[in-house]
Amino acid sequence: MNDGKAKAERGNLSKRLSVVASLVLLSSANLVRAQTTPQAISARFADVDGIKLHYLAAGHGPTVILLHGYAETSRMWRPIIPRLARTFTVIAPDLPGIGDSGIPKDGLDMKTAAIRIHALAKSLGVEKARVVGHDIGLMVAYAYAAQYPTETEKLAVMDAFLPGVEGWESVYNNPNIWHFRFHGPTPEALVSGRERTYFAYFWNDFAADKTRSLPAADREAYVAAYSRPGRMRAGWAYFAAFQQTAKDFAQLAQTKLAFPVLAIGGEKSLGEVLGHQMRLVATDVTVVVLKDSGHWVMEERPNETTDALIKFL
Repeated sequence: MNDGKAKAERGNLSKRLSVVASLVLLSSANLVRAQTTPQAISARFADVDGIKLHYLAAGHGPTVILLHGYAETSRMWRPIIPRLARTFTVIAPDLPGIGDSGIPKDGLDMKTAAIRIHALAKSLGVEKARVVGHDIGLMVAYAYAAQYPTETEKLAVMDAFLPGVEGWESVYNNPNIWHFRFHGPTPEALVSGRERTYFAYFWNDFAADKTRSLPAADREAYVAAYSRPGRMRAGWAYFAAFQQTAKDFAQLAQTKLAFPVLAIGGEKSLGEVLGHQMRLVATDVTVVVLKDSGHWVMEERPNETTDALIKFL
């Protein structure tokens, strides 16, 4: 009788273990599938032009390249990447010198950055791309599209301006926008240890509502990224190159972009200026000016900005 009970218990235990094993295998399979869905974002590195470029990748389909602005990194695109990845192959690099990308010895300007981003795209087998940029990333995006027009399908630019194109002087010379000329050893010493205060100027003062723009977690991540050795200097190099960029863009603008262009900007920032400039450098331009938005359109008006991008791309 005892032997019979023991056998029965062993049999029940064996069945329970079998069920548990099946559940573990099923959970593992689901986890693998979740990790390999097109919307899953992976962080990768590539050696390009002698420097290591960090980029986020996701999805399958036509390629979209997302270029971040100053005071941010490729992290800014994380909220929108899963949605884009349903339809597109998404590549979101950290600009050379910023984030986790290497700092080149020279060439921290819009035109050269575009050449390096193009080299990254080519190394990944990209033949044609739709390019999106915000802030200084907008300038790199334009430089990419203007230098490689046959490899650019569409261009979307978000709230900044084009140096060297009519209308840029009023922005560049605005005394309230002092940071364009704030770079060099003394500014670097002044900002060291006070990076959070320095970047709060951008995130707060350039927003329509100074109490609401970038989330706290993003702010912490960006402060950490730019506080590392050499990173503030590398970011400022893009501003220091504005005069050369103006010369480069004045020349590039002589040939108008023939593919579709979308300009998105804040009503309380550079939406109108950007729309005017893009109509000067391209023949097929759609302009979206977001009401009650400042410079940080992705964070201040995420739904409207995302919808406009998805519809355009």
